[in-house]
Amino acid sequence: MKLLDRLIHHHDIQAQFWRTDFPILKTKVHAKPLVYLDNAATTQKPLAVIDAETKYYRDYNANVHRGIHALSQWATDAFEAARGKVQRLINAASPEEIVFVRGTTEAINLVAQSYGRSRFHAGDEIILTRMEHHSNIVPWQMLCQQTGAVLRIAPVSDSGELQMDEFAALLNERTRLVAVTHVSNSLGTINPVRDIVERAHAHGVPVLLDGAQAIAHVPVDVQALDCDFYAFSGHKLYGPTGIGVLYGKAALLDAMPPYQGGGDMIRSVSIEEGTTYNTLPYKFEAGTPNIAGVIGLGAAVDYVSSIGFEAIAAHEQALLHYATPLVAAIPGLRIIGTAREKSGILSFVLEGMHPHDIGTILDREGVAVRTGHHCNMPLMARFGVAGTARASFALYNTRQDVDALVAAIRKAQEVFGR
Repeated sequence: MKLLDRLIHHHDIQAQFWRTDFPILKTKVHAKPLVYLDNAATTQKPLAVIDAETKYYRDYNANVHRGIHALSQWATDAFEAARGKVQRLINAASPEEIVFVRGTTEAINLVAQSYGRSRFHAGDEIILTRMEHHSNIVPWQMLCQQTGAVLRIAPVSDSGELQMDEFAALLNERTRLVAVTHVSNSLGTINPVRDIVERAHAHGVPVLLDGAQAIAHVPVDVQALDCDFYAFSGHKLYGPTGIGVLYGKAALLDAMPPYQGGGDMIRSVSIEEGTTYNTLPYKFEAGTPNIAGVIGLGAAVDYVSSIGFEAIAAHEQALLHYATPLVAAIPGLRIIGTAREKSGILSFVLEGMHPHDIGTILDREGVAVRTGHHCNMPLMARFGVAGTARASFALYNTRQDVDALVAAIRKAQEVFGR
């Protein structure tokens, strides 16, 4: 047996064990077993996460931080325990550097409006890359409209790799921030973020990393990376929707004004004397938070930590290496994104077929993929396509899922007479 075959067989055994934790994977779609390959959009949830949210609502539902009764204390303990779990997951220096938000999008908007709006002026520059998700483009465009700052865009090669020389050439005395995706949600490219941070810091420029696609697939150590901000969403880490994290270095967060006003982000409020604000991280957590979501995120962190990112990454890389030549061998198919350092994402186009048609036929075969521009319209324009079909892997996917994907693509070609 070839080495890759042995690796795939080994990882399939692991994945079959992990799959038992995900009840939705027993679902049938159009009378066919579900093959879920839309993990870059959202991951499925293990029983541990589902049960943690259910237990909160069933056993100790109460608001946090504001009650002296037992239920409120229990809820607060679970809520803050989850903050500690996230801190340890990404190796933040302290829990106060972990701010709970709705997701990556809100985290980036928070930095743009709190950090950027109070500091940026006309002529200041913000460096992005051509592969950014709209959530890491539009907030900066809005900030530029508000302040007169301008965007500078680092280009991407034909293989989907960030062109580092061109990125470095953009850094200058007017640069005020670099905002870069850790892993591309469309290409799977793993950016050299430690190098990016080092080059930016050499110019005294802070760096925000969009970790939405990285957090479930590669180890993240914010102190080792030395990034200034890191943003991610819980629902891509096998956790609930509507919850996410902004990590920021404490000194930066402490100097930033609040993003929203309301309850719990205050220390005192007076009509006559004004308002004083709470300490970190509560200064940025106005109003009743998504308590169940935070607790569910804590359970998700426990779950992936129990498996380990080395095992997860090895499994997904084995699947990617198994799938890539099989998909590439399909006549008329073009893979978009062939970087040397790549996460478990396969985006492709088929000659003569619209991505939405591909997705529709694959769905009839029970195979769930994402189709369209993936909130990456500037990147799609770079590759001369309106959109792609995207298959993305998670820890519970198997070689059988890849085989089903390949068979469904060939079925789509048959339907269209290709």
